[in-house]
Amino acid sequence: MKRIGEHRKLLGVDKMVTLKELKTIYRNTMKEAHPDKFVNDENGRVEAEATSKSVIEAYHFLVSINPETQEKYKEEYGETTSKSNIQDFEYEKQILKIQHLNGKMYEYIGVPRNTYIKMVNADSPSRFARRHIYGNFIHRKAGEAMAD
Repeated sequence: MKRIGEHRKLLGVDKMVTLKELKTIYRNTMKEAHPDKFVNDENGRVEAEATSKSVIEAYHFLVSINPETQEKYKEEYGETTSKSNIQDFEYEKQILKIQHLNGKMYEYIGVPRNTYIKMVNADSPSRFARRHIYGNFIHRKAGEAMAD
């Protein structure tokens, strides 16, 4: 959750920002922090590179958890979480990554360690996730397995 706040603060947005507004803010911020603006200023260029990397990361992260993006993938997410069992999962810094048998991967943000431990010890991690993870935490699509 801290990560979400940091990204929103960096771009100066709140949780109600639309994708269109987010894109405009991102573009304007990148214009200001673009390394090419600092041709004869090595320190400025290095700082601008670091800033632009942070801005790009924040933008992509906030787009992935935006309600408009969530709505766009709602059917796919529902299909995966209701019909595809868990292939594997990992946990780090309150982020639970779940890989499904259908190849889809989702990240769940702000998952307490004790919830993760209960999932590890559950008879069926898939059933546990359906009851205690899905719909209870902010999530985003984190990847998809390559088709053969």
